[in-house]
Amino acid sequence: MADQSEIRTREHVLDLIVEKGPVTASTIAHVLGLTTAAVRRHITTLEEAREITEHEPCLVGKRGRGRPARHYVATEHGHESLPEGYSELATKALGYLGQVGGGSAIESFAVSRSREIERRYAPVVREAGSDPRLRAQALADVLTQDGYAATVRDIGGETIAIQLCQGHCPIQQVAEDFPQLCDAETQAFAHLLDVHVQRLATLAGGEHVCTTHIPVGLPVIRPAARSALRK
Repeated sequence: MADQSEIRTREHVLDLIVEKGPVTASTIAHVLGLTTAAVRRHITTLEEAREITEHEPCLVGKRGRGRPARHYVATEHGHESLPEGYSELATKALGYLGQVGGGSAIESFAVSRSREIERRYAPVVREAGSDPRLRAQALADVLTQDGYAATVRDIGGETIAIQLCQGHCPIQQVAEDFPQLCDAETQAFAHLLDVHVQRLATLAGGEHVCTTHIPVGLPVIRPAARSALRK
């Protein structure tokens, strides 16, 4: 049986994966001041307990030699196993806020969160320039640093657009009960990217990824339609 010190260390590893995931064993070792071998031992135990799982990040550009480092995220079971000081407490706090202040209090909190997201990411997105694609990629990069496993992909169709996909959400459990948080995030993305975006799916809504549709150009006019416009 593991002693209390081992258990506490394993809890710290899980806490960090929840907060920073997708994250590598070497990063966890650096933050916690442990050896990578020690962290991998705890990771193996957490995987066997179904509290974390390996996440395959989307790689941009040519892959280097050798096997890429493994990244880990917390599973739903892992979130559920956290102490009350995390998602459960946040859900209870927002529930109490709603009881005391009503729906408007929750909305006010969501608006405040939207502004916080804008303040946090605005400098990086602004530095990317005015191109919506570059701004979206910059946003995806900083979201990934904060544990959202975000990627950008092109989509086909009549409109030139991309999709911002988030494969992980550190506040998923809370957002399941308070979808206003998802709405606030969407609003913040629209302001950051300076375009009208549309949230197509959310992890909190039961989908496998949060997907945000982002227009990046004018609609494509096919030759037949162009001829009709001249008449």
